[in-house]
Amino acid sequence: MTEADVNPKAYPLADAHLTKKLLDLWKGAHEATKTLHRGISEFILMAEKNVPYVFLHSKQALGWACGMSGPVLACSVTIQEGSQPKPQIQSIQQSIKRLFV
Repeated sequence: MTEADVNPKAYPLADAHLTKKLLDLWKGAHEATKTLHRGISEFILMAEKNVPYVFLHSKQALGWACGMSGPVLACSVTIQEGSQPKPQIQSIQQSIKRLFV
């Protein structure tokens, strides 16, 4: 792909070095998913920045909730300042945290 093929809205655009790192990261997530499906995973490691997380039973259902036609492995929920659902999101966040207690 040449510079001319890149959509000008793609900003900031990762350079070749960062692209390789990102693709290697994706490969790690993809490989973890494959081992889960094959039933050969002993355990999965995850590291985040103190953000609560929860697993769902269906990647397909998560995909539908995200407006996608296929399965989705993960998604992120954010709060925009002044948005209406903020109390609902905070309530869900607290429910997820309670799962760890």
